[in-house]
Amino acid sequence: MSRLPRYFIPDTPFHVILRGNNRAPIFANDEDCQFFRDVLLDAVKRQGVSVHAYVFMTNHIHLLASPSRADSLPKALQSLGRRYVQYFNYRYQRTGTLWEGRYRATVVDAEPYLLECMRYIELNPVRAGMVKHPADFNWSSFRANAHGAQDALVTQHELYLRMGRDAEERRLVYSDLFKSSTAPEILSRIRDCTNKGWALGDEGFGRKVEALANRRVAPLPKGRPKKLGQLPDQKTVAQNVESDPI
Repeated sequence: MSRLPRYFIPDTPFHVILRGNNRAPIFANDEDCQFFRDVLLDAVKRQGVSVHAYVFMTNHIHLLASPSRADSLPKALQSLGRRYVQYFNYRYQRTGTLWEGRYRATVVDAEPYLLECMRYIELNPVRAGMVKHPADFNWSSFRANAHGAQDALVTQHELYLRMGRDAEERRLVYSDLFKSSTAPEILSRIRDCTNKGWALGDEGFGRKVEALANRRVAPLPKGRPKKLGQLPDQKTVAQNVESDPI
C-alpha cells in the first residue's frame, strides 16, 4: 500500500510522533534529552513552527505544533533528525538509522481537540507508569502549560490563551483538565488518526481538509457497497419491523 502524501493546512496544528527504529530507545539519559531539546528548539525557530505541547519518551516523542508554511514542519524535523542521529551515533559508537521511517502526523481540529491532544501528550509518562503525575516528568510541556515554568520551546495556542483572563487563571483551568482521565474513545481516535494520517476532527472538518489538501484524510467505508436494486433479506425486514414505532 502506497503512503498518502503529506499536506499542509494554514493556521492548523499537527500532532506529530517520531519513533525509534524497532521501538528502540532514542534517549539514554537526560543529556540526550537536553541535546535533542536544544536541536529541536533551533529547528522550529528557524523554520517557523510553534510548539504547543511536547513529551520526550524513552523511544519516541510527541509534538503538537503549528507550522507557518507548507515546508516548515518537514524541514524542521529533517534538520532535527539529521543532527540528532549524528550526535547519538557518535556518542554511542553506533551506525545506521535511528528512526522508524518518517514521522507520523495528523492535522487537528483545534476547537474540539487541541486541549485533548495536549492532555494526551503530557499524560504519556503517566500512562506508561513512569511517574504518578505529569508534573513529575522532566521532559514535557506540562510544567510550562500548567505551572507557568519558563520554556522557550512552548508557544501558547490561541485557544489556550482564551481559557482565562490572565496567566494564573489559564494555568488553573488547564491544571483542572488533568483531574480526570481521557475517555478511551478519545485515546483511540487520537492514536488512529495520528498513526494513519487521518484528520482529527468531525466530518465537516474532514471535508474541508480534503478540499484544501486534495487527498483523502479519512478511512474508506468498510465492506462492499450494496448493489442497486438489491432487496434486504427476510431477517433484516423482520428486525426493522420490530424496531419501528407503531
